[in-house]
Amino acid sequence: MQTFNIHEAKTHFSQLINQALAGEKIIIARGNKPLIQLVPYQEEITPRQGGQLKGMMQIADDFDDPLPQELLNLFYGGKEA
Repeated sequence: MQTFNIHEAKTHFSQLINQALAGEKIIIARGNKPLIQLVPYQEEITPRQGGQLKGMMQIADDFDDPLPQELLNLFYGGKEA
């Protein structure tokens, strides 16, 4: 753990950032009293939640029925499916 006063931290800020990214514990103090700790940013990962569209749309009962042969022919360039 390394402690720096505010003036030192401002002077060597880029170096302190690199040290923090390398895993060192960096403390910034004022008048020998610790104020903050410089740590790498870690994005919070929140689990995905479903159900936001519940009740807002309807799916037809025949949604997963086979497509008509005419439409299948369009997908396969007129060939039999």
